[in-house]
Amino acid sequence: MENKNTLDHLLKIEAEAAALVNDAQTEADRRIRENEEKNRAAHEERFKVEVKAREEALTKEEEEFRKQYRDALEKYRGEISGVNVDVPRFSALFNEFLAGEN
Repeated sequence: MENKNTLDHLLKIEAEAAALVNDAQTEADRRIRENEEKNRAAHEERFKVEVKAREEALTKEEEEFRKQYRDALEKYRGEISGVNVDVPRFSALFNEFLAGEN
């Protein structure tokens, strides 16, 4: 009879230990899930900040390139506007070129 009581007592302790382990695992899973959610939210926030900064830098760089392009185009137009074109000589050279191709 004493062996039965000891065995019952050990089985009861084992059941309590299993319940404690189960509770601990549930708590660990909850903490892990909370940390993952917190880390994901922090990562998304850092990612949004980085994307915004890069988009602003890209926009600024694009505006600078457009300004450089407009300035270079305006300079080119100024350079070619003062050039005198010798139309008769150009026509003669062009006709000579076409005659040589035939």
